[in-house]
Amino acid sequence: MKLSRAICIVGGAGLLKPAPGTWASALAVAAGLVLHGLGHFPLLLAATLVVCGLGLWAVREELTLRPHADPPEFVIDEVAGQWIALAFPSCAFWLMGLDSWTFPYPAFVAAFLFFRLFDIWKPWIIGRADRREDWIGLMADDLLAGLFAGVATMIAAGIAHGVLM
Repeated sequence: MKLSRAICIVGGAGLLKPAPGTWASALAVAAGLVLHGLGHFPLLLAATLVVCGLGLWAVREELTLRPHADPPEFVIDEVAGQWIALAFPSCAFWLMGLDSWTFPYPAFVAAFLFFRLFDIWKPWIIGRADRREDWIGLMADDLLAGLFAGVATMIAAGIAHGVLM
């Protein structure tokens, strides 16, 4: 198997059925929590940047001969987007000085649920990126969904900890 294909399908996670994007997002949360535990926010951020770069390269390589395709097994974009969403609470916990193995329960669940919501719903510029129907659009919609999910997670945390308590 070509390296670019292995990256696109995240070593086989994209072959899980049904809903390979949801499976990849769930696996990304688990891996993201381990990265956060091992090196806190800086390691998660570095890994996210690497995955974004590798994903852009691999998707472009794989779609050279079929530029408008969006294969459902390509889930590297879900991993990158999910890690962006997780980076928001990870950064907050790091800035608060929490132990690296501390990632309170609601935060990663909220990041997962908000990411899946924005990835499936595709509001505003997320949908616009998805409609590009090229390798940039394939990655960009999930990266934007990750940003939206990260912001939504932090807003939800602010409401839960500031207004409700």
